Amino acid sequence: MLHPGEMGAAIGGVLRQSGIDVLWASEGRSEATHTRAARAGLTDAGTVDELAQMSDVILSVCPPYAAADVAAAVGDFAGVFVDANAISPATSRRIAASLSAFVDGGIIGGPPSETAGPRLYVSGGNTARVLELFAGTLVDARVVSERIGDASALKMVYAAWTKGSAALLLAIHEVAQTEGVADELLEEWRESLPDLEARLASAERSAAAKGWRWVAEMEEIAATFEAAGAPGGFHRAAADLFRGRPRT
Repeated sequence: MLHPGEMGAAIGGVLRQSGIDVLWASEGRSEATHTRAARAGLTDAGTVDELAQMSDVILSVCPPYAAADVAAAVGDFAGVFVDANAISPATSRRIAASLSAFVDGGIIGGPPSETAGPRLYVSGGNTARVLELFAGTLVDARVVSERIGDASALKMVYAAWTKGSAALLLAIHEVAQTEGVADELLEEWRESLPDLEARLASAERSAAAKGWRWVAEMEEIAATFEAAGAPGGFHRAAADLFRGRPRT
């Protein structure tokens, strides 16, 4: 598991519950990462090199800006490398070109809990191993196709709405506050669009906790749109908005 953040540690914990030995590499990682890995029951391999030598599958769950560096760190890993990061199809294909057995992945949903888990969409020619790993667990692994990039494309267009619309709501509310009509806007929403006030509150909580981590994801979405001939400005603007959020 490279590297066990909130999502990665929870997924690693699900695999441990199935009796699978899950390794992580502690070298250079924070105390918070150490704590998450310990709680999930992961085994410390020390370094990424050692982890790669001891593993037959590597699952990368990291911020999208780090995806290429994490993949490069495993060197000539001969097993199945699963990139489950929020990256564009083009980025996924670039990473795949340097690995012998690559699975493109995209996670939709929150970290696994005691009763529910996310969907892990995968594509490429080595997806059977991923389905085998997660069979019977709370992580619902689903094959999109045999084409690398398709799982990432699905993640991009899904997050384009969920996080992109959150950014739009935040920007709208900030403008309303600047113009002195925020209370009136909320009142109008209560009458004509009653779900938006709750969605704004949710967007504010999420952005305050981890908005800075979404900057690179918005940029990957923008690149995905532009590669498809659609405007990428929506999500480049969302990246700018999230870039201004404090880092926690």
